[in-house]
Amino acid sequence: MRQSAKIRKTAETEIILNLNIDGEGKYKINTGIKFFDHMLEQFAHHASFDLDIDVVSKDKDNHHVVEDVAIVLGDALKEALGDKKGIRRYGEKILPMDEALVLSVVDISGRIFSKVTAEIRDEKTSDFETVILPHFFSSLAQNAQMTIHIRMLDGYDTHHIIEAVFKSFARALKIAVSIDEKNSQKIPSTKGII
Repeated sequence: MRQSAKIRKTAETEIILNLNIDGEGKYKINTGIKFFDHMLEQFAHHASFDLDIDVVSKDKDNHHVVEDVAIVLGDALKEALGDKKGIRRYGEKILPMDEALVLSVVDISGRIFSKVTAEIRDEKTSDFETVILPHFFSSLAQNAQMTIHIRMLDGYDTHHIIEAVFKSFARALKIAVSIDEKNSQKIPSTKGII
């Protein structure tokens, strides 16, 4: 099983995270941010990852919670993938959510890059500050050492756009981390490492 358990304690947050990327999409999420919990539940379900996250916010700043969850999740993902032998490496998904349409593409490459292109008109949806969305994926990419491109193709409802972002990213990542049975003993790179 490809899995990881992480604990991160800072002056701002305390996070306990358990990840199994060969899971069934089971989750138990408590970040203290209702909408963010919902997005992480969607992520776990659509990636088929088992994911437990428990967060204590010491400074009551939601920005720090979202950023630190991304850091720990990225670190856990990197550890769970190990030497990345046999993974497909690339994944992509175009996903609709009512009027919203989002494309996500990932490369588990060891190269760090993240770009989220989405026109989000509202500053908040529920208790989630939308400005933090690109930073979440940037922190995740940095700590997982991967490339992430997310592009909104259509949409206007903030909730639908962000939910489509998390679902499409999850589905793309599910493809990228899956094992290519034909090449299960190979590193998917001509360099021999990722």
